[in-house]
Amino acid sequence: MDNFASLMHGFGVALTTYHIALMMAGVLLGILVGVLPGLGAPNGVSLLLPLTFTMDPVAAIILLTSMYWGALFGGSTTSILFNIPGEPSSVATTFDGYPMAKQGRATQALTLAFLSAGSGALVGVILITILSSWVANFALKFSSPEYFAVYFLAFASFVGLGGNSAFKTLASMGLGFAFATVGMDTISGSLRLTFGFTELLAGISFLIAVIGLFGIGELIVTMEEGLRFEGIRARVSPRDVLKTIVQMPRYWVALARSSAIGCWMGITPGGPTAASFMSYGLAKRLSRRKAAFGKGEPEGVVAPETADHAAGSSAILPMLALGVPGSATAAVMMGGLMIWGLNPGPMLFIERPDFVWGLIASMYLGNIVAVIVVLGTIPLFASILRIPFAIIGPLIVVVCFIGAYTVASRPFDLWLALAFGVGGYAFKKLDYPIAPLVLAMVLGDKAEDAFRQSMIMSRGSLSVFWSNGLVATIMAIGLLLLCWPLISGAVRRAMPSRTSSAAA
Repeated sequence: MDNFASLMHGFGVALTTYHIALMMAGVLLGILVGVLPGLGAPNGVSLLLPLTFTMDPVAAIILLTSMYWGALFGGSTTSILFNIPGEPSSVATTFDGYPMAKQGRATQALTLAFLSAGSGALVGVILITILSSWVANFALKFSSPEYFAVYFLAFASFVGLGGNSAFKTLASMGLGFAFATVGMDTISGSLRLTFGFTELLAGISFLIAVIGLFGIGELIVTMEEGLRFEGIRARVSPRDVLKTIVQMPRYWVALARSSAIGCWMGITPGGPTAASFMSYGLAKRLSRRKAAFGKGEPEGVVAPETADHAAGSSAILPMLALGVPGSATAAVMMGGLMIWGLNPGPMLFIERPDFVWGLIASMYLGNIVAVIVVLGTIPLFASILRIPFAIIGPLIVVVCFIGAYTVASRPFDLWLALAFGVGGYAFKKLDYPIAPLVLAMVLGDKAEDAFRQSMIMSRGSLSVFWSNGLVATIMAIGLLLLCWPLISGAVRRAMPSRTSSAAA
């Protein structure tokens, strides 16, 4: 009941003409970001972030989260109409969405995608509403060892659940830790990894890194691939939309299963991309129509879209309650909170309940606004994608560099963003994950401070991380996830030998 009363107060905060207008503007900007390859939700939010510095934090976070919803919907639009995933998490939608569009069922595919996405996001927001206060109250029991254990669990989860090579994930995370230590040490006052550059005394802004890695890096890859926009003209027929809405209940099993997968992967740092692929794989494995997948099966659109948006929305929960972002975009938003003078964590619910519950209420409203707006703007953004990439590409570069310069108004940051762009290109070509690097940059200094404080408390003994049941349990789970690639590899190697010996 306390959460319900707080949510009603949050609706009182969010339901203003100004905030509704911000939601609509954010969704439209997000759709534009989602449909343009080279941009994406993390980069779009980071580009918009400097423009929110003078805004009220509630209005700013409403604008950013609405842009996040719009970017996810925009990625779905291009996946279905053009076979171009505007977001990495929309790749799985192309498998059946584009074949449906080529068969003349574009309206059905788009409607299924948007309704599934709305359903998944709604489940994620309901989960945040129910669990946020409990998680925050539970986190009030935390001291430095517990916080370090949570950060360790977040890092280990990327290794165990990320889906990439464990070595590549660790290498990416190690680079992120190194970038996080650049500048003046807040405890000792010594300079670290500045290499004589006075511009690095204040450290490397994670915004600069994100703009380079996600924006410029993606753009270089797109240019190399010689992208051409070849889409299917889509007209949204109200009759077809209503017909598809009536058919939605038949996919309730896929909706429930995919929502559960998405929420789990959002709370843990698996992320929307891993959630969408996992959900699509399970849907195909458990379906009676396995052969239809990849040829225009509606469930192949419902499953990844539901999981994608459920993961995207539920990733906000650990960011708000624990200060641990569950996705790259949540990490960017967390950086924004800290820039606005707000510290994510359990005390945020006590010190700024209007902000927290205003944000949660706006997520309900923003999701509804996004579904309505996106259905009406499909033809508009489909026509934008017919603009030659020779025009769109330079515009993206200009937006990226303007965003980088507005962070601190330093020309050096433009070179830094370009360097990170080259690094992002190298990461893409070598198939190294970028999200662990961003996570390490955002949480690296927090994890270091928690570790140092724990060492001071225990006089240098690591036993402090096993001093009570709570911290020991979190550390044990973290170690299990960290070693999971080795454990699963050993199990896979043992299985063939057992099978061959049984056959003999």
